[in-house]
Amino acid sequence: MRIFAYEIKTRMEQDYDRIINERAEALFALMAPQIDENDMLRLRDAFALAREAHAAQKRKGGEPYILHPLAVARIVAEDMSLGVDAVIAALLHDVVEDTDHTNDEIRRRFGADVARLVGAVTKQKKEHYEFSGQVDNYRQMLEAVEYDIRALLVKLADRLHNMRTLSAMPADKQMKIAGETDYFYAPLANRLGLYNIKMELENLSFRFRCPYEYDEIVELTERDRQAQAERLERFRRHISSTLMAAGIRAEVTIEYRPPYSIWRKMHKYGDDFNHLKYRHFTEIVYDTPMGTTEKEMALRVYAVLTDAFKEKPGGIINYIDSPKENGYQSFHVKLLADFGRWQEVHISSRRMVRNSKLGCIAERTDDNIRRWIEKFRNVLREVATQAQDGSGNFIEKVVTTFYNDDIMIFTPAGRPVVMPQKATVLDFAYELDPVIGEKAKYARINGFLASIKAQLRRGDVVEVFTDPEAHPVPEWLDKVVTYKARTAIAAYLASRPKARWHRCDRCMPIPGDEVVGFRDDNGEITIHRRDCPDAVSLASQHGDSICSVDYTPDDTLYTQTIVVTAVDRYHLLIDLVDTISNHLHLAIESINTSTADNIVTVTIRLGVHSFDELQSIISSITAIDGVDTVKRLTTLASPTPFRPD
Repeated sequence: MRIFAYEIKTRMEQDYDRIINERAEALFALMAPQIDENDMLRLRDAFALAREAHAAQKRKGGEPYILHPLAVARIVAEDMSLGVDAVIAALLHDVVEDTDHTNDEIRRRFGADVARLVGAVTKQKKEHYEFSGQVDNYRQMLEAVEYDIRALLVKLADRLHNMRTLSAMPADKQMKIAGETDYFYAPLANRLGLYNIKMELENLSFRFRCPYEYDEIVELTERDRQAQAERLERFRRHISSTLMAAGIRAEVTIEYRPPYSIWRKMHKYGDDFNHLKYRHFTEIVYDTPMGTTEKEMALRVYAVLTDAFKEKPGGIINYIDSPKENGYQSFHVKLLADFGRWQEVHISSRRMVRNSKLGCIAERTDDNIRRWIEKFRNVLREVATQAQDGSGNFIEKVVTTFYNDDIMIFTPAGRPVVMPQKATVLDFAYELDPVIGEKAKYARINGFLASIKAQLRRGDVVEVFTDPEAHPVPEWLDKVVTYKARTAIAAYLASRPKARWHRCDRCMPIPGDEVVGFRDDNGEITIHRRDCPDAVSLASQHGDSICSVDYTPDDTLYTQTIVVTAVDRYHLLIDLVDTISNHLHLAIESINTSTADNIVTVTIRLGVHSFDELQSIISSITAIDGVDTVKRLTTLASPTPFRPD
C-alpha cells in the first residue's frame, strides 16, 4: 500500500514537473521575439531562482507554488505587453516576501530596475501598522508609482491570478480577497485603462462575494442568449452586409455584458433582468484606410448605418472627441432592429480596441508614461498629505479618486472637465478653482437655475456663480464626491474657530437668549435656554455641573421660524417681504401662507445672528398694518419623556 501511494506521489510530481517546464517554455517563446540573447539568459535565470526558492511551497489547491509566479509573468508579458524586466520581476515577486532571498541579491543578479519593481510589490512586515496591514499594503503599492507604473501592473497581474484560483481558499479568505478586489484593484485597473482586466476582476469578485446572484445572472444570460440568438444574428448580418456594400471593412460581433455589469445596471435602474435594457451590445471594429482619420471613418460608419436603420434621438455618445479619463474611445449610437428593439452599437477602430485592453501602456512613448505617472503622483501626494493630517481615511480617498466611470462636464466657454459619476456643482467648482468652490452660491446647468448641491450628468454645461460672503459649511462635505473638494472643504472648516460648546437640540438657543451651560464628565459644555425643560431637569439633578457661558453673536446665522397672524388684505405679503428683505436686509429661507375667514397665517424661516436681531424683526413686522401677532416658533412645548433611573 505504501509503495502504491509512493508511486502515485512520484507520478504526480512528474506530471507537475512536465507542466512547470511546459509553461516556462511557453513564457520564453512568448518573449523571444522581443528580447536579445542576454535578456533571455536573465529571464531563464530568474525562473531558475524562483523555482528553487519556492521548491518546498505549495498553493492552497496543492499544486507547486512556482506555477503562480509563472502565471503572473505570463499575464505581464501577454496581457500587458510589458518588457523583460517587468516579466522577471513578476517571476520573482514573492521570492523576497516568502523566502530567505533578499532584495540586495535580486539587485546583484538582475539589476536595480528589477530590484525596485520587486521591492515595490513586496509587502513590508511591521510590528505596528499605521492603518492596517491591508491599507498599508495599498499605500506602499500606490507610492511605488512615484518611479514606475509597472509596479502597479505587476501587482494587478498578481491579484488577477489569485482571483482566478480563489476557489481553493476557505470562504472567509474568499470574502476578504474578493472585497479587496472589488473595492480597490478593479477600480484601479479601470482607471489605468485596463478594461479587460478590470472586467475580469469585477466578475471574479462578484462570483465569490455573491455566488447565488452570480449564478442566477449567468443562467438568465445564457437563456436570453439562446432565446435572442436568431434575431440578434439577423441584426448582426444586416449591419455587416450594409457596411460591406459601402466598401467598409469591419468586424461585427454581438457581446453580452458580463454578470457584474448586468447586476450593477439592475441595481442602478431598479430593473429585474428581463426588463433591463441593453443587456448586450453590438461592437463594430473597423479598419482605418491610409489618408483617413479614425473619427472620419467612425462618422462614415455612422452615416451608412443611419441610412439603413432608424436612429434613436439623443442616443449618441461621442467618446472619440471626449474620451473617458481612462482613455476609452468609441462612438456609441442606438439603432432600431427589425424586431422593434433599440440596440446599443459601439463603433471603434482597431487601435481603440487595443488601447482598451492595454490602457495607459498602449502607446508606450516616454511622454505617455510620464503623463500617467505624473497624474498618479499628484493625486497620491495630496492623498498622503491628508492622511498625515489625520483628516480622512486614506483608502477611501484613493477609491473615490480612482473609481469607475467618469462624465464630461463643460464650462460655458466649452472647456471640458472630467468628473466622477455623481459629482455635484460643488465638485465642479472646486475642480475649476478652489476659490470658486469656496465662494460658490448657485449655478446654472444648461441655462437653468440650480443649487450648488445639484448632481451633474454627462454633457452638462455648468456656470457657477459666486458671492464674497459665501463660505463652506459642514453639510457641504456630504454633497461632494471628489477628493479635491472634500480636502478643501475640510481644510476650511478645520481652520475655523472651534465652538466652545454645543447647543441643545431641543431648545436651540441663539446669542442673546437667556442661557445656562451644563458641563458633562468629558468637560464638554451644552448650552440651553433657561426655560428649556431639559435645563430645568438637569438643574434639579446635576446642579453642580452648571457653568456660566458668554454666548455672544458672531457672523454665524441661526435659522429661526416666526409665525405671523394678520387680517388679510391686498399687498400684505409684499409688505412682509419688503420689510424683511429691503429694510432689514435679511434672506428668507422659506415662506408659507394659509388663509381662513380673512385671517392669514404666515410662517417664515430666516437666518438671524442674535436674539436682539430677532426681536428687531418681530417689532418691525408687528408695525405692519393689519398684523396682529408675531411669535417665535419653538419646540419647548414638546413634553420630555419620563426616563426612570
